[in-house]
Amino acid sequence: MRAEALIDLAALRGNIAALRERVGSAGVMSVVKADAYGHGAIPCARAALAAGASWLGTATPEEALALRAAGIGPDQAPVLCWLWTPGGPWREAVAADLDITVSGLWALPHVLDAVRAVGRPARVQLKADTGLGRNGAQPHDWPELVAAARAAEAEGLIKVTGVWSHFACADEPGHPSVTAQLDAYRSALEIAEAAGLRPEVRHIANSPATLTLPESHFDLVRTGLAQYGLSPVPEVGSPADFGLRPVMSLVARVAQVKRVPRGHGVSYGLTYTTPGETTLALVPLGYADGIPRHASSTGPVWLADKWRTVAGRVAMDQFVVDLGGDAVEVGDQVVVFGPGDRGEPTAEDWARAAGTISYEIVTRIGARVPRRYLEDGG
Repeated sequence: MRAEALIDLAALRGNIAALRERVGSAGVMSVVKADAYGHGAIPCARAALAAGASWLGTATPEEALALRAAGIGPDQAPVLCWLWTPGGPWREAVAADLDITVSGLWALPHVLDAVRAVGRPARVQLKADTGLGRNGAQPHDWPELVAAARAAEAEGLIKVTGVWSHFACADEPGHPSVTAQLDAYRSALEIAEAAGLRPEVRHIANSPATLTLPESHFDLVRTGLAQYGLSPVPEVGSPADFGLRPVMSLVARVAQVKRVPRGHGVSYGLTYTTPGETTLALVPLGYADGIPRHASSTGPVWLADKWRTVAGRVAMDQFVVDLGGDAVEVGDQVVVFGPGDRGEPTAEDWARAAGTISYEIVTRIGARVPRRYLEDGG
């Protein structure tokens, strides 16, 4: 193949097991939004559930409905989705027994309309904005939202299954906002309890909080990046430090090899010229496949048992590597990133090269790169 992303499902299962051990009695929600951070939502969801994850989480309701359509039913796992807009698939979500996040007063009437149309109660989770400033009800709206949800619950229209929130800076251990958000979340829980709500799960911990903030675990943790074997806090520890293993490896095949003279320009803009007579290797991946253009002249690859660097600009479909005096053949494997076992670059190395985070590196790998799923880590 021109290129493929190898998805190590054995590593994913091992990561879920390591995370379950870390959080004790709390459950683990496997977050499979954005096609499981580029790894493939359906295979990864099934692997996570097999390893003991008790919930699934998605951003959009369409992502959650796709899990149900793939045969992951309510008897296998509750599925929470949280990014709603007016006109969304409210009725379909109620019919599929999804957990619908209500993040503000505007959303509850949409849920109730869907309940009356479908003829069955909805599972609802209330989200509090404890300081992130995105989704979630502000403290001044929270008591009214809680009261409205409790009234709907008393009528048998909904069941409030969860109360949750999300951290802004959990990936910066010691940041003062972390403690402030925990305090705000506890206050939101007290208001909900005083109103008579008894949710199944209370949750605020994302991957970094799961790994570094035990007091945030409550009943459930939401693991996204960590379950894919990448560290959400690379300044604190590597994946191995947390007992995790990267799940995705991105590989390609050399598409052309050529000798060129000294001073030969390479790729658009001719931002790189060869310092001497050399060999160039063409790698058939580009920014249309998810290779960051910001990593032009800095992105690392592993080729012929050495760490190499992108020469010049990353183009839409390809980039070039200067091999110096080394020889390769057309068809030789290029490891763009992997777990690092052989010295190859990791997704974190690419994140540093591109000035971004490893979340973006794996999530942006495009649909024209086929995924191959390895059950045994082979």
